[in-house]
Amino acid sequence: MNYPVWDVAFGAGLLMALVAGLHVFVSHFAVGGGLFLILTERKARRNNDAQLLTWLKYHTRFFVLLTVVFGAVSGVGIWFTIGLISPTATSNLIHIYVWGWAIEWVFFFLEITAALLYLYGWDKLEPKVHEWFGWVYFVTAFASMVVINGIITFMLTPGNWIANHQFWSGFFNPTYAPSLLFRFCISLALAGIYSLITASLQKDAELKARIVRWGAIWTVPSLLLLPVFAWWYIRSIPQLLWVSARGAMPTGTHFALLACLLLGGTLLLVLVSLVRPSRLHLSLSLLLAVVAFGAMDSFEFVRESIRKPFVIVNYLYANSLYFTPMPGDGGFTVDNISSAGVLQTAKWVQNRNLTQDNQVAAGREIFRVECQSCHTANSYRGIHQYIVLRHWDQDKLHAMLGVLFMMHNNVMPQFAGTDAELNALSAYLGSLQSMNPPTDLHPVGKTVFEQNCSMCHQARPDDHLFTNMPKDPQTAVTALSSLPAMFPIMPDLKLSEDERRALVQWVDTQRSAQAATGGN
Repeated sequence: MNYPVWDVAFGAGLLMALVAGLHVFVSHFAVGGGLFLILTERKARRNNDAQLLTWLKYHTRFFVLLTVVFGAVSGVGIWFTIGLISPTATSNLIHIYVWGWAIEWVFFFLEITAALLYLYGWDKLEPKVHEWFGWVYFVTAFASMVVINGIITFMLTPGNWIANHQFWSGFFNPTYAPSLLFRFCISLALAGIYSLITASLQKDAELKARIVRWGAIWTVPSLLLLPVFAWWYIRSIPQLLWVSARGAMPTGTHFALLACLLLGGTLLLVLVSLVRPSRLHLSLSLLLAVVAFGAMDSFEFVRESIRKPFVIVNYLYANSLYFTPMPGDGGFTVDNISSAGVLQTAKWVQNRNLTQDNQVAAGREIFRVECQSCHTANSYRGIHQYIVLRHWDQDKLHAMLGVLFMMHNNVMPQFAGTDAELNALSAYLGSLQSMNPPTDLHPVGKTVFEQNCSMCHQARPDDHLFTNMPKDPQTAVTALSSLPAMFPIMPDLKLSEDERRALVQWVDTQRSAQAATGGN
């Protein structure tokens, strides 16, 4: 509301996922890889293993180029991207944790300095001094993870910060500890996985086999521990945040399943590499890295999806509206904007005067300000792809948008604006669809459910639609003529009598089928 909207045609979310996903995959390697370097060096020196030391020098160069150079550039890329995509959230995170970021940047400076001294100190420094720089690198890299983990987990589980606004209440939030241990396990596993890439390029079969086995010692135990910390992490998240993961838009559930499958695939590929470690090929090591990247990225998608519709849960919506009024929020709360109007409140709007002649143009402005943080018109999560909208006229669009927060198990924020602005948004969304309302005189109940109810309800015995609808068919048909009378916050959809009868008949059929299977 306070900043211009950056229009990313293919979706701001996809851009963020690409930039952040690659950075996170490398930054975790920076932590576990640092410990891998120092312990491998100690192992080689203790055993007078010149071959292993020679390989480690080569691996160190690979490590520094990837973590320091690419990691630093992609880290700046994240700040640049989030500053354009979600400037309000970025501003809040900076102001809330300004000293946290300052501490992390000091650690990062020490981290890259120690990494460069470690790289260029081979054969120039005494072994103990060289190892000391390695320890400085690892400690500062881990300290960076400790700080950033507190800020990232705060966004999902702010805990008591919502009530007291204290730094440490938000930092040491309910998911802090399990997330830190989970991510540290990932970093150790990645240290072993990345070592297989450089190991696969070695021509000495005996050396290659030793490195592969050593890398597996880092990877296998870490992968086996991950489910333990993942379970702790899940148990620390409020159950209400998991509702959407089991709802009509189960993005979190899907990606959680994908993460488990890819994690299993990663473990399987590591074990395959141990069958004939002396013959590990670059293609297998790269495939292993890609599968591991998919597993980690899937976990990040889970974390992002269960947070919806918030950027900071119970505080700031993804569209930069404040859920909880706070000092300094600029008045950009749902209640304030619903009263004053979004076109009059948002700072970067061209069509402020809403008339009958500019409904679609004004609706496009409202869509850009309130919806474009998650949706596009014609690309990523594009409105045009939602076939159900083609069966809604403007009155039905208006009614459904009025209860936007109920759709898909509360994964969208409440509409903020006047009733006239809601009409304008309805007109714009309608212009994106080919409006072809059904003309069937005998509508199918399942179709009626999918087109009018499935946004908020599920075909399950415990859903309100099934538990609250009267058992008597005629009573149910009559009750459906006024949905707000059944439940006040429901939209006032005007279903025809044929549609209501078809829906009641279908619900009865579903009830009977579920009763016959024991409610499953």
